[in-house]
Amino acid sequence: MSEILQAFAATGPVAKSVLAVLAVFSLFSWTLMFLKLGQLRRADAENRSFLAEFRRATRLADVQVAATRSPGAPLAGMFRAGYLELEAQVRVMERAGQTSGQIKSLAAVERALQRAIGIEGAKLLRYLPFLATTASATPFIGLFGTVWGIMTTFHAIAASGSTSIVTVAPGIAESLVNTAAGLAAAIPAVVAYNAFLGALRRQRGLMEDFLLEFLNLTERTFT
Repeated sequence: MSEILQAFAATGPVAKSVLAVLAVFSLFSWTLMFLKLGQLRRADAENRSFLAEFRRATRLADVQVAATRSPGAPLAGMFRAGYLELEAQVRVMERAGQTSGQIKSLAAVERALQRAIGIEGAKLLRYLPFLATTASATPFIGLFGTVWGIMTTFHAIAASGSTSIVTVAPGIAESLVNTAAGLAAAIPAVVAYNAFLGALRRQRGLMEDFLLEFLNLTERTFT
């Protein structure tokens, strides 16, 4: 730790600014990584719990109660959207004097579920673009610091007329510190981003499967 602080102290003002920007990117990206990891774990756990109750239930009203107990489950959000559409259609049919327990349009229920998939997917995707920005931008920010350090080295050589290690070492060290800092910020971000994208694809597949399951149950119940 002391060596890192010494390397930072030895850098010039431009390099310090570059390192400060990289530190901010890194701090925010690590914070988002932990928040997103917690969100996805909660979503997985609550999805499993809700799906088990959905498959055990004999009435949709019972599932509606279970959905309120799983606020972080994307599947529960989908169910609420589909259930609200079913309730609306049942009310319309009752006002029209039809009490046979049928619904007007299964396609409308499917559209409500598709819309819910988009909403729940957007919730899971939230803040993830920042990780992509960190992964793509920080190496170039570090590269700017690297180039600046090399320029500082050439300036020192021109001013002193010497190419001794004492002359070139500070600028080279500054360059390497900025390069390392850029990579240190980018590598965890790109790994986390790709891992989260994989998790989101799994969530999307689960939601698509649940859509079919919900439609099958609706068709059996109301048609």
